[in-house]
Amino acid sequence: MRKILQSALFATLIVASYSPAFAGDDAKTPTAQDGADADGFHLPPFPADAHVSQSVEVDGRTLKYTVTVGTLPVRDEKGNVTGQVVFTAYTMPGKNRPVTFALNGGPGASSVYLNFGAIGPKRVNFGVDGDNPSDPAVLHDNPGTWIGFTDLVFIDPIGTGYSRAMVPEDKATTLFYSTDNDIKYLSRIIYDWLVKNGRMESRKYLVGESYGGFRGPRVTEYLQTQLGVAMNGMVLLSPYLDAAASDNENVSPLPWMLTLPSIAAAQLEREHRLTPEAMAPIIAYTRGDYATTLMKGRTDPAATDAMIQKVTELTGLDPVFVKRSGGRLETQAYLREVYRAEGKLGSRYDSNVTAWDPFPYAPHQVGGDPILNGIIAPTTTAMVNFVTQTVGWKYDGRYNALSYQVNKLWHEDDDANSGSVDQLREAVANDPSLRVLIAHGWDDLSCPFMASVLIVDQMPAMGDPTQVQVKEYPGGHMFYARPSSQAALLQDVKTLYDVR
Repeated sequence: MRKILQSALFATLIVASYSPAFAGDDAKTPTAQDGADADGFHLPPFPADAHVSQSVEVDGRTLKYTVTVGTLPVRDEKGNVTGQVVFTAYTMPGKNRPVTFALNGGPGASSVYLNFGAIGPKRVNFGVDGDNPSDPAVLHDNPGTWIGFTDLVFIDPIGTGYSRAMVPEDKATTLFYSTDNDIKYLSRIIYDWLVKNGRMESRKYLVGESYGGFRGPRVTEYLQTQLGVAMNGMVLLSPYLDAAASDNENVSPLPWMLTLPSIAAAQLEREHRLTPEAMAPIIAYTRGDYATTLMKGRTDPAATDAMIQKVTELTGLDPVFVKRSGGRLETQAYLREVYRAEGKLGSRYDSNVTAWDPFPYAPHQVGGDPILNGIIAPTTTAMVNFVTQTVGWKYDGRYNALSYQVNKLWHEDDDANSGSVDQLREAVANDPSLRVLIAHGWDDLSCPFMASVLIVDQMPAMGDPTQVQVKEYPGGHMFYARPSSQAALLQDVKTLYDVR
């Protein structure tokens, strides 16, 4: 399971040392909706749900919608409120409109990235080369929004956004910061929102990014089998579905097979040659000669020499570096090496997004990730202003776009290392009408696309091989930050939703 945390949205937070200053003075202070919790804490209430009417221009049409920022309680088996989940919902009038629930990853990430970067009606610039944290965090109409064909509910898990536990930290760690309990309470939040808003009969979809993609199949299967809510579809953006795939890198070729195609894709992009047609033989080589040569190890020196030459050609790296790596390109070493001559670092989330290396002579990367360090300020500023000023949900507490504290406290359950592949298969088998789109950026080394390709290719067809599809787009982990990739994703999503 540690591989999930290292490969999902918090890869750099795990590498970097934890800073108590980042967590904030109230990071360990439980807060609640009501006056006191079961342990006697007296806590300030959240505001009542707030609403505002807005509009967005999309394809020459003006779409009017209502924004709601509100809360839902999390209760224990005795009915005590143990936490409060804050959500942001965008709804439009209309008969038979679907509703889509959105979760980001981490663990420890709020849903602001999907909201203001990918699918919400408004967006703020982040995650692309040239974006700076100090740029004005101005919201503008999002041409890739899904609001035209589905209502949207963005959920911030406990400890992220404004959502909060109302129990002490040790109890919150047990109740909220574990793989299994996380799935159970978030599934119940979806159920409760549907009941509260009279939407149980609506078509229902789930979109999850990164660790949210890990959550997606587990939440869907839990809703199906435990809470009696059948989802119509899942969209998993840059998901990390199989924690064990990156294990045992000293014996298994799989960890190196997952990242080589993304490294090669980044090189093709730098050469302005990145296309699906150019990637096809690279994927075939990775599955074939590359994998078998790694399995042969030292028993076939000629094959190893040929493999190292091929990897050098695919990646554009220094032949000496590739040879000393044995053709096995460790991600962080690659991200320093590819831009070493420029004194820069590539991002794990999109290796063609760079920043200056503040410690170029250190034996290992010391600075943070170029994308991760650059997205916290614009997304936090935009969300705080939107919630408190535009919507009028007047709350002055800390907004956690990314919570180091949640990630630090996260712990794994016994089956966590199995990922979500079992639940993906079971959810699809349970409902032949369930449609799944798995979407990746070619350049993502955090959650590489090759993992999902291999996972889906090993699934039984179960009647319809198109029921689960993998799509790739130019860009990285947040490929939707690129307008052309966001537009391509939008068309694939409309097909999934059967938008005519």
